[in-house]
Amino acid sequence: MIGWGAIAQQISQVTGTPFVARIVREAHISALNHTTVLSDGAESYFVKHNDPGLIEMFRAEALGLHEIANTLTVRVARPVCWGTTEEISYLVLPYLELSARTQSDDIELGHTLAALHARHSPYFGWYRDNTIGTTSQVNTPHADWAAFFRDRRILFQLDLACKNGYDGALQELGHRLAEAVPVLLKGHKPTASLLHGDLWSGNCLAHNERPIVFDPAVYYGDREADLAMTELFGGFSAAFYAAYEEAAPLGSGYRVRKTLYNLYHILNHLNLAGRGYLGQAQRMMTQLLAEIGH
Repeated sequence: MIGWGAIAQQISQVTGTPFVARIVREAHISALNHTTVLSDGAESYFVKHNDPGLIEMFRAEALGLHEIANTLTVRVARPVCWGTTEEISYLVLPYLELSARTQSDDIELGHTLAALHARHSPYFGWYRDNTIGTTSQVNTPHADWAAFFRDRRILFQLDLACKNGYDGALQELGHRLAEAVPVLLKGHKPTASLLHGDLWSGNCLAHNERPIVFDPAVYYGDREADLAMTELFGGFSAAFYAAYEEAAPLGSGYRVRKTLYNLYHILNHLNLAGRGYLGQAQRMMTQLLAEIGH
């Protein structure tokens, strides 16, 4: 039995307004975490929760939301509080009525995402690790983008896949691909931009007729990595891409680089969801190696 009273008390302390969770209902909107809405009839809060040992995942998400919110570019829900009880770890967010994005929302999102990407760092990575889904995402800073992406993204996921039983052809192809990352990125010198990090359409909705994003996996990297993920599963209009290109045109070679950047997410889906992503990962690796004649 979850002690919602303790969480309601923390909400009261943080907001300075008394809050009692008189209404508790499950939301059922996350495949990776439990989600619950708490309400006193006037104010409502959205709670993501999981096992107590996953508090660092929620802490990192909260800090990532603050990192984005402080740029005053792309809209996010600012965290209310986070913590643990004996039963759960949790993150509390304002409860928002959400809807699908319209074309005008996508235009605004394209412009504000470009503004987010204009926030730069002298290094690639972040000051702490976080998660992509529930998978650890290593953000140890590095001055070289190709080395960072090879070591912290592709090789990390390949090592995890090996531990999950995906060896053989995936590992042989994967390590050849990892060695080729500097070649695939040769001549491409991106600035370290603040990224959402998990920018698929389910994490981009609308609130009060304006776009808003959720569930970040932030770090500073090549801005093209965010754009690439928007193409991985679809759900973004031509108006979104036109607005982004108007504000921040993409460089030549993006077509190849987007496959490399999305390979990271497909490997992560393989590790999270299973063998259904194995063939896609191997095809992407083969395609990338063919681009450079390997």
